Amino acid sequence: MSSTAKVLDPAFQGVGQRVGTEIWRIENFQPVPLPKSEYGKFYTGDSYIILQTTQGKGGTYFYDLHFWIGKDTSQDEAGTAAIKAVELDAALGGRAVQHREIQGHESDKFLSYFKPCIIPLEGGIASGFRKPEEEEFETHLYVCKGKRVVRLKQVPFARSSLNHDDVFILDTQNKIYQFNGANSNIQERAKALEVVQFLKEKYHEGKCDVAIVDDGKLDTESDSGEFWVLFGGFAPISKKVISEDDIIPEEIPAQLYSIIDGEVKSEEGELSKSLLENNKCYLLDCGTEVFIWFGRVTPVEERKAACQAADEFVSSQNRPKSTRITRIIQGYETRSFKSNFDSWPSGSAGTSAEEGKGKVAALLKQKGMGVKGMTKSTPANDEIPPLLEIGGKMEVWRINGSDKTSLPNEEIGKFHIGDCYIVLYTYHSGERKEDYFLCCWFGKDSVEEDQTMATRLANTMSNSLKGRPVQGRIFEGKESPQFVALFQPMIVLKGGLSSGYKKLLADKGLSDETYTAESIALIRISGTSTHSNKAVQVDSVPSSLNSTECFILQFGSTNFAWHGNHCSVAQQQLAAKIAEYLRPGVPLKHVKEGTESSSFWMAIGGKQSYTSKKVTNEVVRDPHLFTFSFYKGKLHVEEVYNFSQDDLLTEDILLLDTHAEVFVWIGQCVDPTEKQNAFEIGQKYVDMAASLEGLSPCVPLYKVTEGNEPCFFTTYFSWDHAKATVHGNSFQKKASLLFGIGHAMEEKSNGSSGGGPRQRAEALAALTSAFSSSSEKAQSMSQERLNGLNQGGPRQRAEALAALNSAFSSSSMTKKVTPRPSAKGQGSQRAAAVAALSSVLTAEKKKHSPDDSPVASHSPVLESSISEAKSGTEYSEVDEAAEAKEMEEASPEAGSNGDLESKQENVEDGNNSKKTFSYDQLKNTSRKNISGIDLNRREAYLSDEEFKTVFGMVKEEFYKLPRWKQDLLKKKFELF
Repeated sequence: MSSTAKVLDPAFQGVGQRVGTEIWRIENFQPVPLPKSEYGKFYTGDSYIILQTTQGKGGTYFYDLHFWIGKDTSQDEAGTAAIKAVELDAALGGRAVQHREIQGHESDKFLSYFKPCIIPLEGGIASGFRKPEEEEFETHLYVCKGKRVVRLKQVPFARSSLNHDDVFILDTQNKIYQFNGANSNIQERAKALEVVQFLKEKYHEGKCDVAIVDDGKLDTESDSGEFWVLFGGFAPISKKVISEDDIIPEEIPAQLYSIIDGEVKSEEGELSKSLLENNKCYLLDCGTEVFIWFGRVTPVEERKAACQAADEFVSSQNRPKSTRITRIIQGYETRSFKSNFDSWPSGSAGTSAEEGKGKVAALLKQKGMGVKGMTKSTPANDEIPPLLEIGGKMEVWRINGSDKTSLPNEEIGKFHIGDCYIVLYTYHSGERKEDYFLCCWFGKDSVEEDQTMATRLANTMSNSLKGRPVQGRIFEGKESPQFVALFQPMIVLKGGLSSGYKKLLADKGLSDETYTAESIALIRISGTSTHSNKAVQVDSVPSSLNSTECFILQFGSTNFAWHGNHCSVAQQQLAAKIAEYLRPGVPLKHVKEGTESSSFWMAIGGKQSYTSKKVTNEVVRDPHLFTFSFYKGKLHVEEVYNFSQDDLLTEDILLLDTHAEVFVWIGQCVDPTEKQNAFEIGQKYVDMAASLEGLSPCVPLYKVTEGNEPCFFTTYFSWDHAKATVHGNSFQKKASLLFGIGHAMEEKSNGSSGGGPRQRAEALAALTSAFSSSSEKAQSMSQERLNGLNQGGPRQRAEALAALNSAFSSSSMTKKVTPRPSAKGQGSQRAAAVAALSSVLTAEKKKHSPDDSPVASHSPVLESSISEAKSGTEYSEVDEAAEAKEMEEASPEAGSNGDLESKQENVEDGNNSKKTFSYDQLKNTSRKNISGIDLNRREAYLSDEEFKTVFGMVKEEFYKLPRWKQDLLKKKFELF
């Protein structure tokens, strides 16, 4: 122990024994542990070693070892960091994946440890730089890049640093400004908001103001004016100058080199795992990244020499600084490394990994470091996973050629392996509206034509439900817990009823084994939990038996329940339940293993040996989230490390691989044509992961759309339902969540201010279309506005009013604002629209009789807003939202789910009306003119007794109805 322990640096004693991050800074060429309060701060003059320890679901510890090199660090310090990283890896048994991180070009994995960003600071300790005095606040300008992890770079505080393509953050003592370049990415704007919030909390105690400044929108009286004053006044900014940091290495076909005695030599032939020998070191050049692969029996000195040779190789190729170098030990290859091979056969890899664990455990024990986390991967336990809510509506169809046949309730739960089925489960999730789980189930012997038809019909059903269902493809034998739990129980039987399946049997000259109540059938009972109680018909031979399970054997008029010696009582009870389900009323004979009769053995071909080993579940693996792209027709994926709900960006399609299931998640802002290819993308991923990661080709595959995520998807995230209800693009959502900024600010930030000329023009065009007659071809636009002829229908009028209301909306963030003197054109345009709308309202009130259909424009809230628009009265973003909601509900075409808060206000107003009048007085056909009441709410002035007599319900029930239903009833009883 002594000789080995002496070479271990004292700073590394006890490392890797807890999950999380550990950091050392190189000081005087020695690693010194960094206080946790300093994590995330990296000085440009220093070098650091970062160890990230994670624990897989199976209990094993995994290590990622990074050494970070500041741009101003000395060559000696950088070399020390690299050497010490190798020593630390040796202390961990040589199984860590090592990453070289260059300041400004850090890997996504490294940056994911320090969300939302790391803060590069000028200065250093060992390098001799002066450490900045953090007590003295200094204004900083940063450029912020990255959609999921942020690369924050400090740039000179000067106008020349700004450009139209990037997002910048100006951090001043009293205010933080985010400047969005006109051509900047929406997702980068959203991530920059997280950085702004981080800076506000960390360096301003959460008390400073925050402002969003949009490129090209100068307003001297707003935050934009303040921002430009700090730069000495507004002036045009130049185009972005491409620097070395912006150069992305060209992607090249991967090339393998061997490293022997420090010499790099090209390997000939196709790239294959078989080329990698366990006693050699190799270099895999992928252009953007260079991998160094160490055989598991290569000595440490040889690995150090290989690392130096790799550094020289990269330098000789004149690669940019952003080129990443990653070191990998045999048996711990990363997905990005294996993806360069056409396939990665399993076998020896698993053995080497287990051998490595044993060697590491012995080494750690020798050094007194303990062996925690060195256990083998454990199989999945029988814990109940998240399941869909029970009590929903179940519908199942069997596919037969181009037709689908609905199954009767008594047949639901029975599946034949020669058939395909469509399953639609409708349920309620909490307080949400109806949710849908729509799946195709493919039997292993089903024909391709039936599978294609099932997929096509399921897509049609999904489209008819507006794409809301969670849509899945389930293959026999790989049913997910959620699917199995829908059927109590689920039974998989031999044969099939499809004409295509029967034709296939006939063409091959095979006999039909389709299950019937009179068949000789052996059915295995294994799992008994709600999510695993699936029974499967197996071959009727003795070798199918297992001492750990129960079986049902039926032949003729006889039913046997065979109990293995190691089966559970729950299995026996489930066997009895399934026997009664398959053959109601037929007596069941219970047979314990070892007491079988000759007739039992005769039915399955005579007594023979069988196994007594318990069937083990698959090993549990950690979930992984991926983005993807296509290069020359081949799917390429990039992992989103340490993922969270925030990584589900509404403009993207993402892949979640849990190893037991694969999800294709589709954001609301994804192009509709791309949404249609979700299953094709998912299947390409499954094919790739099957060849590289050992994923089952028949893994359940789901399509999940944003806003309709099921519980068995959200369980892999720390899910916040409040985030899921926020609408808009990534930037709008983030702004609303972080700062409570309303819709007006969000529209403004994206170059479409609520009061902008384009939006006002669109509103006026919509108004003209809604209130113009289709026969008035020769009339001018202004005359059409004044005539107010209403041929567009109630829904069209409501949409036009909503557009007009949006045109008059305030462009402030959350405050009330007054019209600025500079907006002279806006006033005349608004006046024209107001005049047109006022004319329409006046004409309709005079023209329509009581029997006419209700007019959406009669909303008192809208009329009030028009009055405010005329007089220039201020109104807030909150008022605007209320008006929009009022108009939406006033439309007869509105949905059945009205706004609950609005309904509650109606109830209160109705109940609190002090004046009451008779029904005859309140009818709109009455000749008596009642003053002092709201004529749009006549029903509210009825007494409770007369209200119930007229409407057949109490006021509370009436006001819970959607607004359009209220209006129809009021019209019916002449109270509209």
